[in-house]
Amino acid sequence: MVGKMAGRPFTLLGINSDQDRSVLKKKFEKEKITWPNILEGKEHAVSREWNVHVYPTIYLIDADGVIRQRDINGPGFEGDVEKMVAEAEKRKGKGGG
Repeated sequence: MVGKMAGRPFTLLGINSDQDRSVLKKKFEKEKITWPNILEGKEHAVSREWNVHVYPTIYLIDADGVIRQRDINGPGFEGDVEKMVAEAEKRKGKGGG
């Protein structure tokens, strides 16, 4: 999805609770994870703030910073993202239509 959305108003951000950066780096290389990630470490501050208890927990946040959906997954996910990105493009005059 990151490649498909390149150049559009879309960002994927990972929050990772792993403790060992070297293990995490190998995992990212193996799984071809190229998007930004925050390593929250032992404190789990981000997880606490965002009320995350299960991984992965996915939030869909629009261009205005409004949480549109939480705990999304499954086949409709990409369509929801596409719709939201298209809305942002249209508002900025980039998407036509």
